Amino acid sequence: MDNIAGSKPALVWAVHISAALLVALWLFPTLGLLVSSFRTGDQISGSGWWQALSTQEAQLPAIRLKGEEVQKDGAFVIEGNLFDGRTSTISRWGINSRDPNAFAAGESTTLPDGPTLTLQEDGAFALSSTSTMAEMRMPRVFATATTPPEFTLQNYNNVLFQPKAGQGVGQAFLNTLTVSIPATIIPILIAAFAAYALAWMEFPGRALLVAAVVGLLVVPLQLALIPLLQFHNSIGIGKGYLGVWLAHTGFGLPLAIYLLRNYMAGLPRDIIENAKVDGATDFQIFTRIILPLSFPALASFAIFQFLWTWNDLLVALVFLGSGDDQMVLTGTLLNLMGSRGGDWEILSASAFVSIAVPLAVFFLMQKYLVRGLLAGSVK
Repeated sequence: MDNIAGSKPALVWAVHISAALLVALWLFPTLGLLVSSFRTGDQISGSGWWQALSTQEAQLPAIRLKGEEVQKDGAFVIEGNLFDGRTSTISRWGINSRDPNAFAAGESTTLPDGPTLTLQEDGAFALSSTSTMAEMRMPRVFATATTPPEFTLQNYNNVLFQPKAGQGVGQAFLNTLTVSIPATIIPILIAAFAAYALAWMEFPGRALLVAAVVGLLVVPLQLALIPLLQFHNSIGIGKGYLGVWLAHTGFGLPLAIYLLRNYMAGLPRDIIENAKVDGATDFQIFTRIILPLSFPALASFAIFQFLWTWNDLLVALVFLGSGDDQMVLTGTLLNLMGSRGGDWEILSASAFVSIAVPLAVFFLMQKYLVRGLLAGSVK
């Protein structure tokens, strides 16, 4: 019965279910990050991202009243609004954390210092007293309010275009692009020439070079950071974009050469031999035949190298620096986590900005990924 046409083995169903679970484990956090990046800080702290489209009732953080004192009908009055333009409706409120729901909206209470406080449903308050309140410390208000769904682009405006506020990542975004694009293109160019030579050109020591490339794949980059930085300083490169490009090139070349060499070695020999019979040089064969046929492998390595350099922090800190005009996205996000751990709307927008470009690169080139990875694995 297991071989009936149209039936699927249990292993196939297990693979499909596992793949669906892996996709869900990746998709739901990413979707939550995207939704949170368009929400306000109060909504993020008050409800989950899956509740973003529903009206929420929550206990608001304590809000200290503020406003200018004026004289009205023989009394000193301070008026204002808790929400500063936001649309929320207050149901209960209080003046201390022990009883935050002591009063209904529209009710009044007398503060310990003597003034009378009234709070309306829309957040409008009036603080009145028979004597001046200029020297009085303004009270805090605890309120339970219902808030409709609210989305804003202000988070991205703060993140991308307001570095003076200490929370922008616009410069870091440009720095990361400046590091990642050359650090992806340079090793591909060098590795493509080396891979062709190791795959199709006969010369003494070729097998030893292939073995050395394979051995370099398992060498931790941390072992080479300090010696390489000292070498850069000794030849006058120092810290800068040139240094970080060369470092990423050196660390990425073993995988690039290995991947491209395996792919090129699997190309049909007849094509290359016929080109040589027709008088084509090695350079002409490489540029006109090998490179076009090797595009899947080139794209596969480009994805890996770009993702690695885009998400890198260690190499950038060592070879580029940690100044505001040198910091990459990962370093800026780390600083935001350290100094602004409560500004979840800023963190979520910054994080989504940092993953948007890698996601776009991956989805645009993912069809070449498997083809490039499987190159040379079967004969």
